[in-house]
Amino acid sequence: MDERVLAERLITYDTSTLDGLHAAAGFVKGWLESRDLEVKSLDHDGLPVVMVDVGARNLEDPPTVILHGHLDVVPAYASQFEPRIEGDRLIGRGAYDMKGALAAMMCAIKDVADNEHVRVRFVCVPDEESEDVSSRSTDVLVAGGYRGDFALTGEPTDLHIGIQAKGVLAVRAVVSGVAAHGSTPWLGDNAILKAHDAFRRIETLPFSRESSDLFDRPSINLARIEGGDAFNKVPDRCTMDVDIRYLPTQDPGEILAQIRAIPDLEVLKCFTRAPAVVSRSNPYVRALREGIGRSIEGEALSIGRDGASDAISFLEAGIPAVEFGPVGAGHHGPEEWVSIASLRRFRQALTDFVALLPAWLEREGTDGPDLHAVEGGLA
Repeated sequence: MDERVLAERLITYDTSTLDGLHAAAGFVKGWLESRDLEVKSLDHDGLPVVMVDVGARNLEDPPTVILHGHLDVVPAYASQFEPRIEGDRLIGRGAYDMKGALAAMMCAIKDVADNEHVRVRFVCVPDEESEDVSSRSTDVLVAGGYRGDFALTGEPTDLHIGIQAKGVLAVRAVVSGVAAHGSTPWLGDNAILKAHDAFRRIETLPFSRESSDLFDRPSINLARIEGGDAFNKVPDRCTMDVDIRYLPTQDPGEILAQIRAIPDLEVLKCFTRAPAVVSRSNPYVRALREGIGRSIEGEALSIGRDGASDAISFLEAGIPAVEFGPVGAGHHGPEEWVSIASLRRFRQALTDFVALLPAWLEREGTDGPDLHAVEGGLA
């Protein structure tokens, strides 16, 4: 089974649901075991985690690379779980984010299984897309001692290397108004309309106009709004959830202070997740760049990623981590697709990276385990 056929099969599982996740994880486990790979399964809050370790079994402390992927997807219509092919495009929910990459990683794990110089750890998690950010399986695994010298998560990057990702500031705020009869709205102060105005104010705050070397601006999304409790009443209270992805150079505390200064708006709670930053000069990153260069035309660029990912779980534990995935577009949208040719290149880049790594580490005068410096630190 090649990476395209495997990706098609994974897309057929509706892994926005618990049943779909368990069925898909069972398939992943069975596929790996049928390739004579020793699989370990874990339960995280009722969700399945699948792990495999291969390579360098006879070395006491070999350089260790983690290939990280997630099975879950955001909800979609039933038709989006029926993969279809149009030219080079494999279309379906999760094709780009990230079942295509996951399929290629599974194939790559088999490809590198007999490597005698590098240990490769594959972990497939079920909750990267979850809104429950307080208990992610990757965080729990890393906190429990799951370790490597370098981690790579297969998020969409169009075969470039994501060395930075924006941080997350999720804010729930309430806007107060004045109630009145629905037939005389001029006698009240509509909290829903005021919430919309407050959001527009957030979009124009000073932090929204800042940029950095890899990002032209932060992003600000009005994700959810709830207000009103009767049809014939002017709403006097409205809550809204605002999803801010801030730059590695920005301070979330300062952003929050700017938001709190908006009149008639009260911040009820917030959640932050640090930006991801890793050095371009890290030998693992440089080895990966060379590995990619053998599979593509042109050069693999160091890029910044707008979305957050589980890479930060590794970075916060001192493990350099990047995002690297195939070519495609439309993730979380109605026509999500991944390039079939890029899946082949992605798989080859991973295997070439593992093969090249020992020479790179020898060239740098290290065996790898102490290379935990993060460029610039975590903002």
